[in-house]
Amino acid sequence: MSPEPDHNRWGILALLFASLAVNLLDRQVLAVLAPEIRDQLRLSNTQYSYVIASFLLGLTLMQVPAGMFIDRAGPRIGLPMLMICWSIANGLHAIARTVMHLSIFRFFLGAGECGNYSAGVKVIAQWFPVRERALAGGIFNSGTVIGAFLAPYFIVKISQAFGWRMAFVVPSVLGLVWLIPWLVFFRDRQTQTAATEHVRLFPLLGKRQVWGAVLIRALAGPVQHFYWYWLPEYLKRERGFTMEMIGLYAGIPFLFAGLGNLAGGWFSGWLISRGSPVDTARKTAFALCGLLCLISSAVPLAPTELTALALICLATFALGATAANHIGLLTDLFSQPVLARLTGLAGMCEGGVNLAVTLATGMVVDRYGFFPVFLAAGVMPAVAISSLFTLVRRVERVG
Repeated sequence: MSPEPDHNRWGILALLFASLAVNLLDRQVLAVLAPEIRDQLRLSNTQYSYVIASFLLGLTLMQVPAGMFIDRAGPRIGLPMLMICWSIANGLHAIARTVMHLSIFRFFLGAGECGNYSAGVKVIAQWFPVRERALAGGIFNSGTVIGAFLAPYFIVKISQAFGWRMAFVVPSVLGLVWLIPWLVFFRDRQTQTAATEHVRLFPLLGKRQVWGAVLIRALAGPVQHFYWYWLPEYLKRERGFTMEMIGLYAGIPFLFAGLGNLAGGWFSGWLISRGSPVDTARKTAFALCGLLCLISSAVPLAPTELTALALICLATFALGATAANHIGLLTDLFSQPVLARLTGLAGMCEGGVNLAVTLATGMVVDRYGFFPVFLAAGVMPAVAISSLFTLVRRVERVG
């Protein structure tokens, strides 16, 4: 059952958006400054992939526990506690002196950040009716790409003025500032469904719809992570960008990802508002996204830097639209008592694939360059979306 609309829901969504923007700003410091940090610490692509993998390991191991914590404690208390953990972990990067230090701090950053998405999905299900959830999910998820869009410019500026270590400290402070309005204004809102239903998690794990929803995130999500972590490296090593150019241009694809979040969420909601069944609306949006994601495969063939950047922008636009509709899909399929945990399960599986893909990316780039990686980045989302039609089949509540 959809919750009754509350006019405060858009203000709450703005705070969720800000939490995810801070999350990605923290996460992107290493990626943006990777060329400088790698040169100073003399890291190969493979060693850099180990540092990223440490983050993904923490992100993977803690997804389900974080989802259980959010389901039980509620987002009002649970999300701030996670924000404190990851802000401290990010700030500790400033004292790193070795690859081991970076790997350890990166692990704890991932462990802290993993519950942000689950908390956001749960709040959207609490506060928004069905027709608005994909759009709300798109606005929420665009916090990731706005954070990634702003990160290159501000992080490079901070690094140039105060050194790369201070670039880790400043974003961490923003996370602690965010706590104030969240604790003042947000209250957990129990929907009628959440109050009356008692759904057990383990019986749901035998349902194909659960694994269809999980596979969409597990196979499409790592492509977004690839762009977050490897785009500055690609632009510098393969396209000859300077750090100043990276600061100016590397965020543009993430702006398009944010537009994709909004457009994808709006599109399926628009179809529903015009009388289309939820099942048809979600499938139509996902199918279009899968076709557009294939553009990633053409990036290495682009003749100019501008053309390559344009193709990347189209691909990230499609990835953003996919993420928005996946949030809507989760709220369509699962009820409040298990929503954060099943979102965490999807995140855990995404983290496992991410871990393998990240390690493979470093090794493949060292040996063969970026072409095979971009080819995979185009195919994986299309394969992911096919699970909607083969496993989920019909979009309706299953637990």
